Amino acid sequence: QVQLVESGGGLVQPGGSLRLSCVAPGTIFSISVMGWYRQAPGKERELVADISRGGTTNYADSVKGRFTLSRDNAKNTVYLQMNSLKPEDTAVYYCNAKTRPIPISYWGQGTQVTVSS
Repeated sequence: QVQLVESGGGLVQPGGSLRLSCVAPGTIFSISVMGWYRQAPGKERELVADISRGGTTNYADSVKGRFTLSRDNAKNTVYLQMNSLKPEDTAVYYCNAKTRPIPISYWGQGTQVTVSS
């Protein structure tokens, strides 16, 4: 059973910052595009950002300029730095690993991010 271990969620005021972390097994991390998705109540899960094995990032328009995704290949970890948080960023955030070249997707258990005053 492949486990992606997430941490860093919580409650923050609008305008605040949080950093999410996700650790994956090395055998998976090294061959995967790593990403974060989120799902708000009553909405579909959506891509927030992802990063290729070479470090190329892709962001949803709604988070561009506020969120930064990075990966530490030595620690098998990706980090999502979230700044200038807004109430509409409130959601459960899920870490995802998509292996290459054979596309298999793995998910973390999710971590709650709540932006509220």
